[in-house]
Amino acid sequence: MGRQYDIPTIVTSCLAVSMTILYFVMPEATKQIFIVFMAISWFLVAICWMALKSTQYMHALGGHDDHGHEEKKKLASHSGGQTLQMTSNQISQAKSELNAELDSLRSSLKNKDDEIEGLKSEISNLHTIVEIEKLKVDLANLKTLAAKESAKKKK
Repeated sequence: MGRQYDIPTIVTSCLAVSMTILYFVMPEATKQIFIVFMAISWFLVAICWMALKSTQYMHALGGHDDHGHEEKKKLASHSGGQTLQMTSNQISQAKSELNAELDSLRSSLKNKDDEIEGLKSEISNLHTIVEIEKLKVDLANLKTLAAKESAKKKK
């Protein structure tokens, strides 16, 4: 493992030490601010140190990536052998149940598709009816305009 995980801990430790030293060097008016800065910086040191230890612990357990992956495979195959001991009859029965459920889902899907097509045709019929009604209204308006003009011409 490289030392790149130590860098944040070292940097925050240097910050905390410098804040602590500055607390004793600075005038009385700034001591309250430096107490807050010191507390925050030492808190950051503690967090970084815990993260460093956690990373070291996880790398020590994991080794390298392939080892962890092989261990997962072994656990899965080992636990699978113990928990799932099914006979071929049980497997075929489960398969037939799943196929029956799949068929029922397919038929319900087909019914829904047919229903959707029916609704689409109804909507297009309604659009046609609306257009016809609009044309009737336009025709009635034209007839009233024509009647008004013919009434004006007669006068």
